[in-house]
Amino acid sequence: MFNLILFGPPGAGKGTQAVKIAEKFGWKHVSTGDILRAEVSQGTPLGLKVKAVMEAGHLVSDALLIEIMESVFVNNSDVKGFVLDGFPRTLKQAQELDQMLLTHGRNVSLVLALEVNEEELVKRLLKRAQDQGRKDDTEEVVKNRLVQYHHHTKPLIDYYKTKNLYKEVFGEGSIEQIFDQLCTVIKP
Repeated sequence: MFNLILFGPPGAGKGTQAVKIAEKFGWKHVSTGDILRAEVSQGTPLGLKVKAVMEAGHLVSDALLIEIMESVFVNNSDVKGFVLDGFPRTLKQAQELDQMLLTHGRNVSLVLALEVNEEELVKRLLKRAQDQGRKDDTEEVVKNRLVQYHHHTKPLIDYYKTKNLYKEVFGEGSIEQIFDQLCTVIKP
């Protein structure tokens, strides 16, 4: 089973590329953001728990995210691989993901990072907010999410580099150009 983590700051295009990668290789796309937004929109107990956290641009607890991820892996044991989009975001989440995968006889196969400059990220996120009416992408929240990313998520680069799993791909250009670059790095 191939387990790919698509890594990068908010607005880097992880969701768009993750869907294309999953389709090309026959893998399951897993977006914690999509899972959580669906729970919020359905008004589930989980959705009510995370709504205020998400709207403020903060991260959902590690324990809750690991629980969600384990459920996804257990309930989809027949798929050939996973593309994790937006998870892990912290070193603790990465370590807990490794431990959870190990208990199921699996591991992370590759971490691909989409590198995009910050001005482009803010522009993309504000456009997405306008186009999709996403309440979690106001300018204040966008800036807070980028601060959170730099504070919590950047340490993951060193973690995955020490495991020889980390590779960067330039995340600017057309969707197809970026996709082609990603596919040249993925070797299932």
